[in-house]
Amino acid sequence: MAEDESKRDSLQMNRKGGQINNGFVQNEDNLEQDPDPGSSQDNPQHSTVRIDDSREPSFQGMRPYAGMPKEVLFQFSGQARYRLPREILFWLTIASVLVLIGATITIIVISPKCLDWWQQGPMYQIYPRSFKDSNKDGNGDLKGIQDKLDYITTLNVKTIWITSFYKSSLKDFRHGIEDFREIDPIFGTMKDFENLLAAIHDKGLKLIIDFIPNHTSDNHTWFQLSRTRVGKYTDYYIWHDCTHEDGTTIPPNNWLSVYGNSSWHFDEVRNQCYFHQFTKEQPDLNFRNPDVQEEVNEIIQFWLAKGVDGFSFDAVRFLLEATHLRDEIQVNKTQIPDTVTHYSELYHDFTTTQVGMHNIAQGFRQIMDQYSREPGRYRFMGIEAYAESIDRTMLYYGLPFIQEADFPFNHYLTMLDTLSGNNVYEVITSWMENMPEGKWPNWMIGGPDISRLTSRLGNAYVNVMNMLLFTLPGTPITYYGEEIGMGNILASDLNESYDINTLLSKSPMQWDNSSNAGFSEANHTWLPTSSDYHTVNVEVNFPCSF
Repeated sequence: MAEDESKRDSLQMNRKGGQINNGFVQNEDNLEQDPDPGSSQDNPQHSTVRIDDSREPSFQGMRPYAGMPKEVLFQFSGQARYRLPREILFWLTIASVLVLIGATITIIVISPKCLDWWQQGPMYQIYPRSFKDSNKDGNGDLKGIQDKLDYITTLNVKTIWITSFYKSSLKDFRHGIEDFREIDPIFGTMKDFENLLAAIHDKGLKLIIDFIPNHTSDNHTWFQLSRTRVGKYTDYYIWHDCTHEDGTTIPPNNWLSVYGNSSWHFDEVRNQCYFHQFTKEQPDLNFRNPDVQEEVNEIIQFWLAKGVDGFSFDAVRFLLEATHLRDEIQVNKTQIPDTVTHYSELYHDFTTTQVGMHNIAQGFRQIMDQYSREPGRYRFMGIEAYAESIDRTMLYYGLPFIQEADFPFNHYLTMLDTLSGNNVYEVITSWMENMPEGKWPNWMIGGPDISRLTSRLGNAYVNVMNMLLFTLPGTPITYYGEEIGMGNILASDLNESYDINTLLSKSPMQWDNSSNAGFSEANHTWLPTSSDYHTVNVEVNFPCSF
């Protein structure tokens, strides 16, 4: 009896109202509305939703509640009062995201880009043999530069550019390098260089150095091994058979050295002629040899590992020569060929800017980029493009998707022998209009191989040109002594075997009116100081920094 009663109660509970709850407890409102078990509302026909009812259920007067089945919720979600707010919120979100993206792009486009260190301030070019002598031997050195770093910082300089200091002979102002990994004893030791570099960085400055990959000294180990045909060094330089008639060497072609006369020189050890674009003591490397390119790349990496912040690559346009060795065309075709001895008398279509030259320079750029991955340690690359046409100069910036130099050095203002508003305007607009989009300009008014501004144009233009240099867009590059208006020295006996025209702008820095202009305490300096050092010196022009 009790068992039958229990089954009946269970059946009654399962069928109560015939309502579906899927295991969820109904909300309190429905529970409170449940009638007494004995009332007429307990009849299954009054249930809200029947399991076997095939008609669409009616949700009039009902509100969604927690735990409602999703099938039922879907019925509510389609109602306008729920659908419209949801769609409005969705489209507002989409519109907000689009506005945010547009605002971000606009800010990026119109905001000034962050400048890198080589764009933020002037570069100060130093010829180390003439800047400051620290050991009283009459030659400037690396310690001397370190002693004067405080002065350089007062000029608001951001980058120091030191010209060649590698171990070399005295030929061509130390451009004939005997060892690219050694400091010439005149300038000090590798420890002196490391101390100078550390001091420069401690001052918040950067250091770039010269590098001339085109040639070496004939005293370089590579050349000595090449002339004796030792292993891979056999073809490190450009060798070619040449003939002899009546004791005179007949070169393979009419190619000329920059300094005049044939660019081929007979070597008695190898019994062949080697090619040199500059002096005969500076044989050209064979950059068509992959081993040579690898050697040069390793030298670049050596100095980058030391911590230098960049390079000025010089004589890059001479890196490759045509392999066919055809004669170059004379400027004056009626001139007797045997009398063509000056460099300017030929068109140098086969010995400069050959196909593949820019690929080598782009390889240098890739090495610089490998050492630029550390934040704040971008490695700068400049290329000397002196005497190039404006269109060829611009090629050193690289291609739209292939970077080369950060900029080729702009020497066009240094070529002005007469000054006028039109001349200056033409130089500036020529560079700015030809410069590839998005690239960075630079400006120079002097350099170690250029007559100084004062001697070229006169004292009246010194301040004007310096002001112009620092107000033009781009990086200003100033040569030591230009800030005080130093001029060329006037001397006939320089006791050096160099081209006197390029020596005159390398005179010692004029620090004060003491002996040797404060450059050295030696009895004799490698070059004499200018006669105007009593009034043209740092102490007079910058008394607060001295």
